[in-house]
Amino acid sequence: MPACVNEPSDTEYAERAQKGDWESFSVLVRRHQDRVYRFVLGMMRCREDALELTQEVFLRAFRALPSWRSDALFSTWLFRIAANVAIDNLRRRKLATYVSFDECEDFVAHTPGPEELAEAGERGRLLESALQRLPPEYREVLLLREIEEMSYSEIAQVLRIREGTVKSRISRARGLLLQLYLRQCGEL
Repeated sequence: MPACVNEPSDTEYAERAQKGDWESFSVLVRRHQDRVYRFVLGMMRCREDALELTQEVFLRAFRALPSWRSDALFSTWLFRIAANVAIDNLRRRKLATYVSFDECEDFVAHTPGPEELAEAGERGRLLESALQRLPPEYREVLLLREIEEMSYSEIAQVLRIREGTVKSRISRARGLLLQLYLRQCGEL
């Protein structure tokens, strides 16, 4: 959520929090919790895991706050933590999954007719299945780009990779996603 004109920036709140102003950290949590949750939910399979891991992200951010530098965007730094938490959890569980569109109201298509709704539901299930098959490094770049609408530069900072690597991963991820989706639709 963008800050109001008179409202302090994330940087100002983070600097205040580093000096012991815990209410400033609470403001940062409120500003970013929905986006972090949405990202983590996209990486995990269920809401409960996403809620738990979102709490873990903010706990880690709180603990690591003394190491945050004001020359880095707070949101980029926070999403780096979120990406690490999600990937670590997937590695521990040896899973690579994606949230079901049926489980996430943000993704459910609101179409007027029952036939269109059924078709959209089927397309959503096919897309979900294709997304589940993407390697986590492809899934995370797609989520950051398409859902969180981050720039290539921001994604590169979050994932600590080169911008060119971000672009190539996104390109490969989109291509693989389309191929998997079309294969499921019987068009390939």
